[in-house]
Amino acid sequence: MTDEERRARGEKMFKEVYGGIVSVPPEAKDAPFIDIMMRHIFGDVWARDVMSVRDRRLLLIGAISALGEGTVLEIQLRAALRNKELTEEQVNEILVMLASYIGYPRATNLQAAIMRAIAAEKAS
Repeated sequence: MTDEERRARGEKMFKEVYGGIVSVPPEAKDAPFIDIMMRHIFGDVWARDVMSVRDRRLLLIGAISALGEGTVLEIQLRAALRNKELTEEQVNEILVMLASYIGYPRATNLQAAIMRAIAAEKAS
């Protein structure tokens, strides 16, 4: 597969993963970082058929929650809700499950991201 084909596959997967919530700014579309991200992360990793997008997203949600990345968590949760991969009840259950592993202070901070994601998707 050529780099151009991987890039095209990556862009298609990016749109599927984020459901229109995130887009690459036109002025950044040719930046080296964006090119590598599209070809590798989305064209190679997310596009593999071993796991579903939902399964990959759940793993990512756990990892970014452990890092305390509320902004990225909000994006992933909005995409999961929009793509019907998770219900509102399941999104709320994430912190119930993760709090014991990532710590209550971090989980408390992430609660705001969960609330924003749910509210944003209800409003859209």
